[in-house]
Amino acid sequence: MKKNSSNIGKRRAAAKAKPESSDTYQRRREEIAIAAARVFNNRGFQGTTISAVAEELQIDRASIYYYISSKDELFDEVIREASVDNVEKAKAVQQSDAAPSEKLRTLILELMASYTATYPLLYIYIREDLNHVSDKRSAWAKQMKKINHDYDEAVTAIIEEGYRDGSFRNIGPARIVGFGIIGMLNWTNRWFNPEKTKVPSEQIGAMFADLVTAGLQSGSLAGMIDSAPAGGAFEASGVPGRGSARSPAKSKQAVAKKKISAAKAAKNVSTKGGVQKKKVAVSKRKSAVKKEK
Repeated sequence: MKKNSSNIGKRRAAAKAKPESSDTYQRRREEIAIAAARVFNNRGFQGTTISAVAEELQIDRASIYYYISSKDELFDEVIREASVDNVEKAKAVQQSDAAPSEKLRTLILELMASYTATYPLLYIYIREDLNHVSDKRSAWAKQMKKINHDYDEAVTAIIEEGYRDGSFRNIGPARIVGFGIIGMLNWTNRWFNPEKTKVPSEQIGAMFADLVTAGLQSGSLAGMIDSAPAGGAFEASGVPGRGSARSPAKSKQAVAKKKISAAKAAKNVSTKGGVQKKKVAVSKRKSAVKKEK
């Protein structure tokens, strides 16, 4: 059995090395990866076997070993294919003629859709530390780092474009902003399950897209507050109008001053009232003395 496995491994390595057959070989590997993705989605990682993938493709199990050595390698190939697809979509969006805000929205919606379509495979990959993989997977890890970098570059380029044309407020380094956006989406691996989460992935993606674009766009909430009239509509919704917009420290000082003024006014009223009562009492006593005389 070991000898047979060794022979298959040698044939696999030879097929990869031949330029004339490499294209055909890679296409077949991609076909296997696509079929494996369906099986992983249906059965999960633990429930997936090479036999199940062979059954999905309606081929003999031994044929798959010519292209893939193990289930782990098959999983890595599925992840690579899905990640490459995401990068290609991101580059297409980044190079389109759409406005930066629309590009960012599309990117967020597509990434969330990808997490749903491949669930839970990309989420499993997100938890992977590419700096600590086995030697057998080092070449794969190197590929994935490059793919991740390319995706980061596409997101960063969109944000930089928004900075340049003035449609985005420059809130800091575009790369850091991009990391924040990607990180927000990646964090869904901790709580999102397409079969259990009550809010559908499309709505989650749209919510995140609104959150990001509204925060970045020039003339968003900050600009609207500046242009709002004092005591205007913003005050009704809990957002101070232009006339009352001030820092928290200044607001506290103003409240304190109002309280002191109110206390002084109350004291003055009380003092005046007391003096007035005393005058009335004195006047009554004088009148009573006159009557007695």
